[in-house]
Amino acid sequence: MKAETEALAPQPQELLASTPMQLLSLAIQKESAIDVIERLAALQEKAQDRDAEMQFNEAMNAVQSELGRIAPDLTNPQTHSRYASYAALDKKIRPIYVKHGFSLSFDSGDSPIADTVRVICYVSHRAGHTRKYTGPPMPADGKGAKGGEVMSKTHATGAAMSYGARYLLKYIFNIAVGEEDVDGNAVPLPEDIVVQALDGISNCNTLEELLKVYKAAYKIAFDNNDQATMKTYIDAKDRRKKELQDAVR
Repeated sequence: MKAETEALAPQPQELLASTPMQLLSLAIQKESAIDVIERLAALQEKAQDRDAEMQFNEAMNAVQSELGRIAPDLTNPQTHSRYASYAALDKKIRPIYVKHGFSLSFDSGDSPIADTVRVICYVSHRAGHTRKYTGPPMPADGKGAKGGEVMSKTHATGAAMSYGARYLLKYIFNIAVGEEDVDGNAVPLPEDIVVQALDGISNCNTLEELLKVYKAAYKIAFDNNDQATMKTYIDAKDRRKKELQDAVR
């Protein structure tokens, strides 16, 4: 009877087992039932995922604590505003995020608006956690200042992807460029995108066309929470609407 009681009592290694991995190892050693081992394996996988996400967040905090404002290196000739190119952003931040174990992979995803592209970035950390970031729809119709085709759809798509990648790079690492001050979650759209949308609005020939172009442009600004650009689009739409109405009187 004493021997049986001792056999049923918890063994020292069982009392010390406190982590999912230790419990799983013990269950395998004791040849436990397969359903017990499967449950412990799932528990261990969740623990690993949680730890990897914690390391991801800690590393992201470390990267952002090292990053300061990035000086703009290019000027938009149409708006005369300064902005940082993708190359300038990449040169500044790549050594920092690589040092902290991050790698970036860009892709494209489905966009809800015609003639736009949506850029996706997968940010992976060496601990094993990956986070997906999705940018707003970027115009890719290839139209110029007078509403005509100035580049092929292939070229326009490439340009939109470039804009989208630059936008996401700033968004992911919360980068400020020059003296730019971003309020809350609002991130101003790239200047070239705004100018292209304004050109499209001002060159509409009918009220129906104006409504379609305006709605597409406004939705992009709205999704981006860019209040200033939304107001700019509204003003441009109202001006063009009045011009079209005056022309038929």
